[in-house]
Amino acid sequence: MKLAGAAATRYFAKPDPARTGLLIFGADAMRVALRRQEVVAALIGPEGEAEMRLTRIPAADLRRDGALLMDAMKATGFFPGFRVAFLEDAGDGLAPVVAAAIADWRPGDAALVVTAGSLTAKSALRKVFEDHANSYAIGIYDDPPSREEIEDTLRRAGLDAIEREAMTDLLTLAKELDPGDFRQTVEKIALYKHGDAAPLSSADVAACAPASTEADVDDLLTIVVDGRLPELGPMMRRLEGQGTSPVTICIAALRHFRALHAAAADPGGPASGIARMRPPVFGPRRDRMLRQAQDWSLPALERALAEIVETDLTLRSSTRAPLGAVIERALVRLATLRRR
Repeated sequence: MKLAGAAATRYFAKPDPARTGLLIFGADAMRVALRRQEVVAALIGPEGEAEMRLTRIPAADLRRDGALLMDAMKATGFFPGFRVAFLEDAGDGLAPVVAAAIADWRPGDAALVVTAGSLTAKSALRKVFEDHANSYAIGIYDDPPSREEIEDTLRRAGLDAIEREAMTDLLTLAKELDPGDFRQTVEKIALYKHGDAAPLSSADVAACAPASTEADVDDLLTIVVDGRLPELGPMMRRLEGQGTSPVTICIAALRHFRALHAAAADPGGPASGIARMRPPVFGPRRDRMLRQAQDWSLPALERALAEIVETDLTLRSSTRAPLGAVIERALVRLATLRRR
């Protein structure tokens, strides 16, 4: 039988031990592996692998010895408890072997969990599971996690109270990150909130989201965009001391002002433009960029972009001028544009 959507998500979290087998297939190997880990852990528990109640069978080994699968499903374990036979990276060529093992399954035998890559609707392996009354086939596709899946992941991490803005940020983050990276981010958020009874906020998500490698440069650009000239020089000295190159600062400035220009020019307004940004912007940084896009006029942003492009050409030319002075002079000019 086939499972999809919310029914599949619920089954991964709480599989039925009385089912003969489960096929998980999809083009994204990471997504398939995460779902396989989830369902196997639910079936055999945290100590199942240590108690040898999980038998792993690579597809290549089964092709050499067709009896491996049947033996693993029929074997009696030394430790009591539910057992799983896991066939990894199967293909249509192994469909007859898998079909024979499923047909011979009896209550008390190990459950069969099979993973595979992308399979067509006419796949022989899919038909083995879809046509069997006591087995399931679940396809894992490249669609981002649904709200229900994210809430389930958060719940398992111990996060039940979530503000609406934080959920919006997590939904956006789930679209941008690989499944493994997103799960690690949720685990990081759970550790960050450990012992904190307050609802998960947008600021919490921003604090734990994958950080920019240009945090200090972002601070410099905030100073420039806000027109805080007295703070510009000390921040430049700090970045120079850290070895940040003028070209790196110029590239970051161009990226930042382009984002502000796109937000300010968005037909739906700056808020809509900020929401469209990729990678997404979270928490206080999102609020700061929204304020900046609202404070600057389109003509001022266009003049700023022209100034940055000219500076970039100078930095990459054979000029003898000190590059640090070139970029600092350009940033001073940018900081004064907001007042015009």
